[in-house]
Amino acid sequence: MSLLLNRSAFGNPVNKGNLLTRESAVQLFQEWVLNPKLQVHMLQVAHLMKCWAKETEALDEQQQWMWELSGLLHDADWDQWPDLHCKKIIEHLEELQIDPDVMHAIASHGPNHFGVEPVNKMDKMLFAFDELSGLIHAYSLMRPNGYEGMDVKGVKKRLKEKSFAANVSREEIQDAANRANIALDDLIAFIIPRQATVTA
Repeated sequence: MSLLLNRSAFGNPVNKGNLLTRESAVQLFQEWVLNPKLQVHMLQVAHLMKCWAKETEALDEQQQWMWELSGLLHDADWDQWPDLHCKKIIEHLEELQIDPDVMHAIASHGPNHFGVEPVNKMDKMLFAFDELSGLIHAYSLMRPNGYEGMDVKGVKKRLKEKSFAANVSREEIQDAANRANIALDDLIAFIIPRQATVTA
């Protein structure tokens, strides 16, 4: 099964700045994503995106919401339409005339799968957070105290264990960090405390 999108342009540039309201985005999220584990993952990635936009990029609230929205919807079609992953949500957002940057970020969150390269910082950070966030959350579930006391060293140890969260691609995690030009240790250190605050 190929998930290649076979295109790299999405939406219409005239729609720049058009974003879903938070209410509409949450409604879409709840209707499309029925799996509680996937909901947690998407909420965590959305929160990480917002935190990075605010704390590291110092973007305004509108831009922060665009980053958060990209994270919130990046796997929106994976639950019910895995064969159409990325295609369905992007086409839906195109119909809603949403900012093309949101769609490009979603389309590029797995360049090896969808064939779309992350270009700007929002693209690169969504790619960087996606797989690593999942591995860190899996690690929290096997620890007696969850995120409490978790450190970079412990996460790096799990990264080296190929049998742990075996479906998480270590190569993609490293590739994403390289593209974002961020040391893996720094990325892990950013994720742990922020992700710890998010539950479904």
